[in-house]
Order: sequence, then structure tokens, then C-alpha cells
Amino acid sequence: MDFSRILLHMEAMRLILPMMFLALAGCGEAVDNNHFAEDVREARPVSAAPETQAVPVRVGELGPNFPACAATGVTRNLAAGRGLSVRAAPFDTAAELGQLPAGSRFFVCTRSHDQKWFGIVYASEGGADGCGVSEPLPSRRAYDGPCRSGWVSSPFVRLTARLEQAAAPR
Repeated sequence: MDFSRILLHMEAMRLILPMMFLALAGCGEAVDNNHFAEDVREARPVSAAPETQAVPVRVGELGPNFPACAATGVTRNLAAGRGLSVRAAPFDTAAELGQLPAGSRFFVCTRSHDQKWFGIVYASEGGADGCGVSEPLPSRRAYDGPCRSGWVSSPFVRLTARLEQAAAPR
């Protein structure tokens, strides 16, 4: 074997070996159903019009090491005498479930992909106490607790880290 053939063989191996390792890396055991795999089962069909269907607020988004709803919020930038619309889905055309008056406190549990909407949980009086979302959950799920839930437009929400800090709107 001459030296040029050895170099050619080495060059071919240098290109082929990484591809072999990548192919073998894909072989293995199936991935278990983990914390984030639940979204696939509950996704709505692509053909459904998002404005006509309610989208449940999900809790436990950050996993079992964090509270079910990791933040709190308070209404802000509302026109005088106007409330913040709570909608059934993260769309302007979704059904209005109610309104939160200025200064209302609530839990912020999730957000829409475009960051324009927050999924919230709130007490019917516009407060955020006793809704059962302060403790961690073992997995993500739609909120079904004792309080109300819905979607609000994010520009009208001031996020707060704790309920004690959500005393007054700015």
C-alpha cells in the first residue's frame, strides 16, 4: 500500500466516523413519558378555529420544583372606570368570561406563544387567595381548582414575585 492510498483511506475515515456515531446515537431505548410530553396528547386539532374554542389555563408549567403558578400579577394601565377583560382563549375575539377591576391581584400561570396573553387564575372577588396554585404539582395540567381562570392581555398586567408586593397598581 503506498502513502497516497493510506492518506485517502484516512481522509475517508475522518468523514465517515462522525456520521456513524451520529447514526448510532439515535439508536437506543424509547424516551419515557416525561413532564413535558403531556402537551402532545392535549393539543387541539389544527383545523379548529382558535377563536371559537376555549383554551384552558395550564398550571405546573415549570415542573414539580416550582409553584403551580410561579408569578402573581396586578392590573395596570386601565382606562378610568374600565376593567380588564378575561377571555376564554388568548385571542381578542375569544368569549369574554368577565372583567377584573383596577388593582385586582391574580396568579400568572402560563403565557401564549407570542407573549401577548397571560393565563391567569383568580378568585371571583378579583383577589388571588385560596386558589390552590401556590404549591408544586407533579405534572402540568389544565387548571380545575376552586377559583376562576382565563386569559388577559399582557400589556395590562404588572408582574410581581409575591402576593405581598401586588398591593397597588402603578
